[in-house]
Amino acid sequence: MSTSIPVSTSSDPSTPTTNGTTSLAPRRTSATFLSRFQRSRRAVFGLTFLLFISAVAILAPVVAPYPDLKQDLSRTQLPPFSVAEGGTYHLLGTDALGRDLLSRMIFGGRISLLVGVTVVSVALLIGVPLGLISGFFGKWADVLIMRVADTQLAIPFILLAIAIMAILGTGLGNVILVLGVSSWVGYARIVRGAVLTLRSMPFIEAARCTGMSDRRVVTHHLLPNVWTPVLVLATQGVGGAILAESSLTFLGLGISPLIPTWGAMIADGRNYLTTAWWISTLPGVLLTTTVLAIYFLGDGLRDVLDPRLRM
Repeated sequence: MSTSIPVSTSSDPSTPTTNGTTSLAPRRTSATFLSRFQRSRRAVFGLTFLLFISAVAILAPVVAPYPDLKQDLSRTQLPPFSVAEGGTYHLLGTDALGRDLLSRMIFGGRISLLVGVTVVSVALLIGVPLGLISGFFGKWADVLIMRVADTQLAIPFILLAIAIMAILGTGLGNVILVLGVSSWVGYARIVRGAVLTLRSMPFIEAARCTGMSDRRVVTHHLLPNVWTPVLVLATQGVGGAILAESSLTFLGLGISPLIPTWGAMIADGRNYLTTAWWISTLPGVLLTTTVLAIYFLGDGLRDVLDPRLRM
């Protein structure tokens, strides 16, 4: 998947005209972006689905038909569209402890989406600055950062996660920390490659010739021009983080079993696949659909933001 780097030679987002007024170029650019985005069916589907899932997850206490931790051993493993004694209706059935599966999936979406967004934020805070330093200053800083990145890439993720979780213990905060620390390498490498291309361009040399400090060159000229590939990678990174959290939780290395997550629900139902297939299957379908929507959004953003793919 190729990613081009749009170059902006001015930090001023508007374009002054000869009579001193400001042109409508930024407004036209925004309108063009929205037009291209709307023509991308994958991006529109991904964004619409994610907005819906996010809204339902945020409003979980209001829209969920039952509390997520409410147990009733008199209505265990009810299949979808079941009506229990007393007239209680369970659209997606119940699990082995009599908890409503739909309610747990709604509440589980809050944790999964929170993990995805937070992990990407941590990875960005680590990877983007290191990539800027490595690409712009080079020399020993570049060698040191890239060798650390190569070393981390050589270690299988699951082994690194097991080692860190064994030291820190399980829990939501530790899962986010482990996944964030494990994900910074991709952002650092893509930012480094973009900076290596940009730093020899005329507008960067002109900025340095005017006496502009390295810090201002990096923050005012380089950083705004590397966000396109970073944004695409970050969008897809959310999906990868959700899958990674689900994998760790499935293996018993993630979040506490008391907190409903999609990975935990899949793990809870693995012993009942022959008798109560819905306990694992339905959360798995929701997890897969959500991750696909995130990837569709990322691919759509790449197509919209990449100048070589514009019609």
